[in-house]
Amino acid sequence: MLLESFQIIKENGSERFAIVDFSEFKQVREMLKNIEKLQDYLDYLHIQEIKRKSEKRYSSDEVKNELGL
Repeated sequence: MLLESFQIIKENGSERFAIVDFSEFKQVREMLKNIEKLQDYLDYLHIQEIKRKSEKRYSSDEVKNELGL
């Protein structure tokens, strides 16, 4: 996941800046330039959220059987 590690710099008690690893910055910048990459990442985050909420897991055979494949 992106932006997992960062440092916050405060000014007068308010959060003012975030320092991130440069390689992560480049990944985020590239993703924001490319709508397909951004959509893929958002899909990935959505899938991860669903996986956290769901305890039931299905095998590929169960899925194929359910879909009639």
